Order: sequence, then C-alpha cells, then structure tokens
Amino acid sequence: MHSRTKSPHIFISAGEASGDLHGSNLVRALKSAAPEARISCLGGPMLEKAGATVIVNNRDISVTGGIAEIFSHVRAIYSSLRKVRSHFISDPPDLVVLIDFPDYNFLLARFAKKAGARIFYYISPQVWAWRESRVKTLKRLVDRMAVILPFEKSFYQSHHMNVDYVGHPLVDVLCGITNDPAQSARKYRAGVKGPLVGILPGSRRSELKLLFDMLLDSAGIIRAEFPEAEFIIPAAPSLDVEEIERRALQRHVPVRIVSGDTYGVIAACDLLLTSSGTVTLEAAIIGTPMIITYRLSRISAEIGIRLLRDRKQFFGLPNVIAGRQVAPEFIHDDARPELLAAQALRHLKNPELLDCQRREFRKIRDQLGEPGISERVARLVLQTLEETR
Repeated sequence: MHSRTKSPHIFISAGEASGDLHGSNLVRALKSAAPEARISCLGGPMLEKAGATVIVNNRDISVTGGIAEIFSHVRAIYSSLRKVRSHFISDPPDLVVLIDFPDYNFLLARFAKKAGARIFYYISPQVWAWRESRVKTLKRLVDRMAVILPFEKSFYQSHHMNVDYVGHPLVDVLCGITNDPAQSARKYRAGVKGPLVGILPGSRRSELKLLFDMLLDSAGIIRAEFPEAEFIIPAAPSLDVEEIERRALQRHVPVRIVSGDTYGVIAACDLLLTSSGTVTLEAAIIGTPMIITYRLSRISAEIGIRLLRDRKQFFGLPNVIAGRQVAPEFIHDDARPELLAAQALRHLKNPELLDCQRREFRKIRDQLGEPGISERVARLVLQTLEETR
C-alpha cells in the first residue's frame, strides 16, 4: 500500500496522436486540480509539453488499426512494453490511465495490474463495434471507465462495469472553430468562385498509400463535370507535403495544400472527401458535409468488413452515433473514384442534401456534451486515485 504522504504517481498511455492531444488536456486539468501529482506516460510531444514525463515515445508504435498492419510493428511494440514494465517495477504507479489504442493498452494493463495499480480507461475501445467478447477482458482489468460517445454508457452498464459518460473531448478542442466559422471562410475562400471540396486521406502513410490516389481520381472526375470546383488538402503533420504535391501533379488535379490548420480548412469547405476516422466526427462537430471512404489491406478487410457487415454497423463515427447513414460511406471494394465522384456531384448540385447533413450534424453535436470534458475526467481520475490510496 502506497503511503498517503507520498506524491501520487499517475501513468498515462496514449499510443496515437489523438490520444496525445486528449491526454495533454487531461494532464493540464490534473495539474490544476492536484499539482502535487507526478505524471509519467507513453505519449508524444503534446503530453510532454503539458508536463508529463515521457517514458516511451508513441510515434514508434502508432499504426493503422488493421491486423495486418500491426504485425509489421511487433518488434517496436514489444520493445516499448518492456520499457513500460521496467518503469512500473522501478516506480510503481498508483493509477494507470489508458486512452483508446486497445490492442496495446490491453497488454499494458496486465503489467499495471501486476504492479498493483488501478486502471482507468478514458476513451473506450470500440469493442461494441468489433469484438464484444473483449468486454470480459475489460471488466477483469479496468476499475473505472470514462466514455465519450452517448450510447457507450448503457452498453458498459449492461455488462456491470463502473462507467461514466463525460462527453466528447473534441467539443473542447473545436470550441473556437465552431464559435467563429466565418474566420475560416475569409481565410480560404477568397477568390473561390465554385464549391470548395476538401480532400482528407488520413494522417498515416499507410492510409495515404491506400486512399490518396483514389481520392485524387475522384477529384479529377468531379472537376471534369464541375469545372468551378476547387480542391484543398489539409496536410497532417505526419505526412510529406512534397510527396502530396508530386502525386497530385501526376494526376493533373490542381489542389491547394495547407499545413497546420486542418480544422480551419474543414470549416471553410462545402464538402469533404474524407478517410474514415476521428476526422469525420471533427467535421460533424464543425458542421461540414462529407462523404466517407476507407480501404484496408486485403487481410484486414477480410476480417474487419465481414465483422461490421454481419453486425450491420457503420465505419464513420457520425453514422455510428446517429445509428443510421447521415453521411454516405464507400468502404473497401466500394471505395472507387467513380462512386465517390458521383455522390459528391449529387451533393454539390443539390444544396438541400448538404443542408440535410448540416442539420443532422447539429443533432449529433448536441449529444456530445458541454465544454469542460477534460476537467470532468480529471475529477473522476482523482476520485479513483483517492480510492486507491
């Protein structure tokens, strides 16, 4: 048992860029409420800037969610787990906060339990979509959960887990954008005579490889029929802008590339052609209509597509939350330029379809909670920590 006089030690595991962002906001809230707490982490630059001590850098283990893609990173993943386990032995944490990234965090949670720590899961792994059987593992390992999608609380409560719904952290992140969308329009729509279409291929090189040329081909078809349409790409920091420019030139698609302002670009667009992922919910909160697409490697698709179709579920988070398709989806074999372009042209030529999406997105936004999510999670973390000590 840890002494009450000892500074509490919290370890945060954030294996991806989104976890780094939300973890950093949580660290700031924790340090404001409990400045004496020591916080170490598996994380990236944002967690470090917020004041957490980085034990393992997450950039070496971040992979696309497909099973085949994970195999190529096995050595780096297990090397990082050894470092974390050594850290737990030399400086046992009182509480471990896991942020999403389930395949890795399930392994890490086992080490944490052996080190005597309690486990707090923030941002639920999507076992309700993929592998519901893993709820038993969660129940065995996790002491408390803070979930961010409105339907998740009842799902975990039905499995008799200690769970709180806190709202979605993107509500806090996007507050400034949603309060002043006109600023983005002024910045990116000057001189634009037709519709502005955003192309978002994802933030990982593997996604760029699978999606980008297909999205550019879609843009070429749209431009051939709708010459006034203009295209813009908010390049993720993890991608090579020169490579994006080169590939766009090869397909003779004129695009504007913007670095460092993804949310501003999204807010300025009339329509997005976007990879499935967190960005779809970001766009929904901002209120920008979209067409969602995704491709997996063949092995991952054989497993993942069958699981989702058998359960009649969606890829895009706005559709998952709505429980129906409010934004069109073209997944894997359906992710073809002619299909995406036809759907995009249908929307661009019928503004009522764009307005319908915007109305549905406002309903989704209203379900995602009020600002102050990180502060609410910090209070729950500290409550759980106090129960531990």
